[in-house]
Amino acid sequence: MANSNQDPMHDPDYQPDAQATPSPRPPGATPSPSTRSSHRLGWLAAVVIALAALVAVGVTVPPGAPLHHLVAAVAPIVPADSQAAAIQAVIQRANQEQAQALAQGDPSLMSDTATAAYYRELVQTNQQLAAQGVTSINLVRLTWGSINVTGTNATATTDETWTTTFNDGTTAESTDPNIYTLVLQGGKWLIAADQHPTPSAAPTPASGGTPPAAQPTPLPPSASAPSPQDSSRNWAGYAATSGTFTGVTGTWIVPQPVGSGGAGVGATWVGIGGVTSTDLIQAGTQDVSSGNQDQFQTWIEMLPQASQQVPVAVVPGDSVTVSINEQGAGTGVWQISIKNNTNGQSYQQTVNYASSESSAEWIEEAPSSGRGGILPLDNFGSVSFSGATAIRNGQTVDLSQAGAQPITMINANNQALAVSSAIASDGKSFTVSRTSAASTTGRGGSLGRPPRSR
Repeated sequence: MANSNQDPMHDPDYQPDAQATPSPRPPGATPSPSTRSSHRLGWLAAVVIALAALVAVGVTVPPGAPLHHLVAAVAPIVPADSQAAAIQAVIQRANQEQAQALAQGDPSLMSDTATAAYYRELVQTNQQLAAQGVTSINLVRLTWGSINVTGTNATATTDETWTTTFNDGTTAESTDPNIYTLVLQGGKWLIAADQHPTPSAAPTPASGGTPPAAQPTPLPPSASAPSPQDSSRNWAGYAATSGTFTGVTGTWIVPQPVGSGGAGVGATWVGIGGVTSTDLIQAGTQDVSSGNQDQFQTWIEMLPQASQQVPVAVVPGDSVTVSINEQGAGTGVWQISIKNNTNGQSYQQTVNYASSESSAEWIEEAPSSGRGGILPLDNFGSVSFSGATAIRNGQTVDLSQAGAQPITMINANNQALAVSSAIASDGKSFTVSRTSAASTTGRGGSLGRPPRSR
């Protein structure tokens, strides 16, 4: 629905005379000449402005037409329902174009419904899907939520169910909420962003096998930590939740995926927030195995925004250190630093982010995708973390001092996929090891919360 604060000139039920009527007066009272003049001038000014808009869009008014004819022409310029319909149309067309662009290998099909920045994001998403063996995506159900328009900006919410098909013939279905941000450019609505908060349903395989694809979006472990280890559908590693955390640091060796050609993906990162809250600021590395080619990259992410790849090259065996630190308690200004200790490349960015500061994490993850749910974890072998520290309540602490708890990643059959070792004697080191269990997806067996996927 349109924003209730819309311009009255765009309201199909708008009555010009009501707009021009002065405030209620005592019976028999007469407005002063100055009051009548101000109302008349204001109304005439509105008509002049609206007439200019009519001319701009090609509407003609016969010379000498009475004022009420002009008003009738002005009133329906952009009715609220037309704005909502236009927004719905561009979102539906954008979804169709993304599916067509992936199937045909032609990203330009998506350019007419997206801003330049969002178009680049869509191109990257489709490239990643294709690299991971996705052959097609299909929107099978779309449910509309609210549509709000404020001037040249708008938001629209949907629940969307997509089916993803892979090159081995398997399919998977997932349902996710979407929050679209749109801007009015050149007289038409364009999508500027598509965020995916906590989804309404976890993904399920539609026909055997599990989907590969895309970038990190984490699923925290359950809020209550059972002994001896907490379990998660897509996290393994350690998390600390007691105190206020304003910094986190960790170093690891980029793993080399191994196996018999199966596709999968793994992300290694440190972060603040996300265990018992929906906020999470994180940064790390990602390894993607498509069976024929492996890819490696570094990235940062501030939920609910999409992750961003950053210009630090990594290859298996490289030592990488990542730090995230708030620049002054309570400022909401965070510095993210990534350094490849092997080749010397580094990246640093300062961002504004509202964090709950409720936890610190050192994680190996099976990422999730807005079109495919939790992705299959690759066979990364093992990842060794060192130098794992956090700033808790203003003091630098190691894993042991922070009371960090281990997390085991499990599949849909409750089998362990990745297991965290005990903390080493230095209090700062541990290893996450991949098991031989199959990386299955689905609703059953999840001991963590549903994935927050883009």
